[in-house]
Amino acid sequence: MGGDFAPEAAVKGAVIALDAIGAESRIVLFGDEQRIRAVLASEGCPAERFDIVATTEVIEMGDHPAKAFQAKSDSSITVGFGYLAKGGIDGFASAGSTGAMMVGSMYAVKPIDGVIRPTISSIVPTASGRPALLLDVGLNVDCKPEVLAQYGVIGSIYAESVLGIESPRVAILNIGEEETKGNAQSKATYELLKAEPRIRFVGNVEGSHIFSGKVADVIVCDGFVGNTVLKMAEGLYRINKALGGGNAFWDAMNYENVGGTPVLGVNAPVVIGHGCSSPKAIRSMILSTEQVVKAGLTAKLRQAFQN
Repeated sequence: MGGDFAPEAAVKGAVIALDAIGAESRIVLFGDEQRIRAVLASEGCPAERFDIVATTEVIEMGDHPAKAFQAKSDSSITVGFGYLAKGGIDGFASAGSTGAMMVGSMYAVKPIDGVIRPTISSIVPTASGRPALLLDVGLNVDCKPEVLAQYGVIGSIYAESVLGIESPRVAILNIGEEETKGNAQSKATYELLKAEPRIRFVGNVEGSHIFSGKVADVIVCDGFVGNTVLKMAEGLYRINKALGGGNAFWDAMNYENVGGTPVLGVNAPVVIGHGCSSPKAIRSMILSTEQVVKAGLTAKLRQAFQN
């Protein structure tokens, strides 16, 4: 029931995802059962192809996330996190309230032991043709070096497990490539990552190389910088599209092809989509969630931080 066009966009996206998910996978829909069945009927899709969990409340975009998560105990987001925490589902995705999704991530499934702060990441296209991972992109706008160093480890495990990049190159987003460049935060993070044996650290990367793919596969920054980069890229995509430009690189910049942002560092796969998600974006979000589940990412992150 989350998102600007719920439940129509969510249900239609789930319908077009049916033929793309694995034969052993099953999509579970949380929300107003009558409305869900009405959309399925209009799409000519048998309701039996899904599991439907009926809920009666909705956390609206304008609601206070923490208060609404607690007060609206029969909302689709709260009930969904309840199933996720108990193992009733393997992954949970929503285009609803980002704040409520983060409340559920932090208090229902909880951060992995040893992770200082979970993060949200974004896959960015590169001219080399293989994706890169940028993190954080808006969850933590102020980060201590120890937090950023953990992002390097988390991002490396994600890139290898989910994106299939062998021995991913990890870099810090900085104003120059030299080791001495940057502010106190980036310099201290550099030293921590240089000493981190679990990753392949390649140093600093400048903003001009984020989308080249030549320097790094995992790019670490705080949420203030990462969110600025992400929204600048989204703006450039819209401008390029309006001007009539288009190719494989720019098409990969379309959020609909990515679908959602994974919350990394919590005890179960959680993916957050854009509030304005179209059915195509919902489809991509579902496939991204399935990919994270099948990669066993949560277990790999737990193992990395158990000590």
